Amino acid sequence: MVGERNEAQRFGGFASRNGRRKSFSRVSCIESGGGVNYSVQEMAAEVFRTLDGVFLGKHFPDDAVRSTLAYKPRPDDLFTVSYPKCGTTWMQHIVYNILMNGEESSDPLDLVLRLPFLEMQGGEAAEYAPRPAAFKTHLSFHKNPYSPDAKYIYITRNPYDCCVSFYYHTRNLPPYKFADGTFDQFFELFLQGRVDFGDYFENVLSWYEHRNDPNVLFLTYEDLKRDTARGILKIAAFIGEDQEKKLKANPELMKRILENTSVQHMKKKVMVSPPPVKLEDLSESELLKRLRPELLKGVRNVIDVTREPMTGEFVRKGQVGDWRNHFSPEQIRRLKERIAEATAGSDLMSLWKDVDIP
Repeated sequence: MVGERNEAQRFGGFASRNGRRKSFSRVSCIESGGGVNYSVQEMAAEVFRTLDGVFLGKHFPDDAVRSTLAYKPRPDDLFTVSYPKCGTTWMQHIVYNILMNGEESSDPLDLVLRLPFLEMQGGEAAEYAPRPAAFKTHLSFHKNPYSPDAKYIYITRNPYDCCVSFYYHTRNLPPYKFADGTFDQFFELFLQGRVDFGDYFENVLSWYEHRNDPNVLFLTYEDLKRDTARGILKIAAFIGEDQEKKLKANPELMKRILENTSVQHMKKKVMVSPPPVKLEDLSESELLKRLRPELLKGVRNVIDVTREPMTGEFVRKGQVGDWRNHFSPEQIRRLKERIAEATAGSDLMSLWKDVDIP
């Protein structure tokens, strides 16, 4: 209880007084009818915690997070990294299609094993992944498993559109208990860095400082949207010279990858993240038969967290500029203020000098 109280105080709220499931439905804490409506800050304290210096949801298993932080990358490891809702899923599918020659598997386990979400599945998911593979994380540079011989693709997105996309993600996924939450409520949490994986600016800046490292490819969502084919070639070249040559020599392969990673295709394919189809349809005996013991727990974690269906689309609009439909003038002013404070001494925002943001 002491731990819950301390975490709640971090949010400016109070620890939960009962075990009932609640959602971020009211800003104020008031008695109402048959129960109590708790504040957004209090609910955040119930849903999130800090584990070994990483601020994230309680639905991420402790042992998976810790084994991820302890993982020692192999020389041939490839990571796809981002702050949440900055193009993570899109990048994963681009990389997957490059690695698999545009051939998407209908096997519900394939994406989960080849593109494991390490904070959910654990370091074992990287250690024993079938190759080729790419490992998804949302960790800052200083927390991400690192080796100068491994490769890291980092994608970021302007903070305005990221905030909007993150709002819908948090509202639609049951573990966040935010089904009745409003954008105004989420904006307050985003501004404070009290959302999954903490502060946007800390995460992005930590990787921006390493954008010129030879084993880091730093991209923006907006540039990838502007010229997706060029971006795919750049990603392929970073993965390996052979991948780039293969794409340049085969226009049909590029066409197939563009189709497979389009918003329209991914809306049909990606219902949750992961898996692209229901893993719970696989029996326990089938999982035991197909998976080595080290991978079982991570796959079960994925099944458990996605068992309750999300309330909206995981792949939503995939566009630049949706912030205009959500931000009030006051929210624009406050985020600009936060940007100035967080990026003082950095030219980070020059990434979006050609993008229509405030």
